[in-house]
Amino acid sequence: MLPPLARRFVAGESAATALERARRLDEDDIGTILNLLGEHYHERAPADADTETYCRLIDDIGTTDLRVCLSVKPSQLGLLVGEDVFRENLARIVERAAGRDIFVWLDMEDHTTTDATLDAFERHAGEHAVGVCVQANLKRTGDDLERLAGLPGNVRLVKGAYDPPADIAHQSTARVDQAYEAHLEYMFEQFDDGIAVGSHDPAMLARAATLHDEYGMPYEIQMLMGVREDAQRDLAGHREVWQYVPYGSRWLSYFYRRVTENVGSAKFALRALLG
Repeated sequence: MLPPLARRFVAGESAATALERARRLDEDDIGTILNLLGEHYHERAPADADTETYCRLIDDIGTTDLRVCLSVKPSQLGLLVGEDVFRENLARIVERAAGRDIFVWLDMEDHTTTDATLDAFERHAGEHAVGVCVQANLKRTGDDLERLAGLPGNVRLVKGAYDPPADIAHQSTARVDQAYEAHLEYMFEQFDDGIAVGSHDPAMLARAATLHDEYGMPYEIQMLMGVREDAQRDLAGHREVWQYVPYGSRWLSYFYRRVTENVGSAKFALRALLG
């Protein structure tokens, strides 16, 4: 059983508890992005097992009328075992999801997985309803967005939660914010559709709203379970809002990373809990 602290950020250990969370969010007109917790597998067995769990989850979602999509991590599906394992497991999930009209997001992990993740997205974009995440803290992201602008599918822009080396990533918060705003503007200018603003930062959300008014491009907002949930409900009154909802027995490593990625996020989590 999850302790009270973790229950704020993780929707239990079973698919049933995750779908119950989705039902409550649906009442607030917020969509749900479900993520089965698990990552960095170095053996095939757990990657195949999580793939099968995702396939069962797809079948469960398909019996409901909930607004739910999935989010998967490449290292969870076997990327560290071999790219062929990752490709095979991802194909199983997106093909199963297509049969149920369920969208699948590809999460972006640390910088060593960027190329494989973008390649996987490109393979499936156009044939299936898929999206991919890019990180504003990486210096390469401008070039990656130019590549993605010509593809069908959705792109989520986040600031970046990992800690890449200084030679490939912006190190200061101010510089990451500058990059995020520049990338947002490029996306509203150049993308035909499918912009997801993955941020809790009021300044970035305000910038996205301004760009929407300027370019007329639709977009959605994506935020984490347990963070600024009052704001999520308020935003859902006039914007499309989705909440990233993790679940599963491997909740401890997710929760630990959320709090220890950097001092700023730890303080943010504490403010959320105390406020």
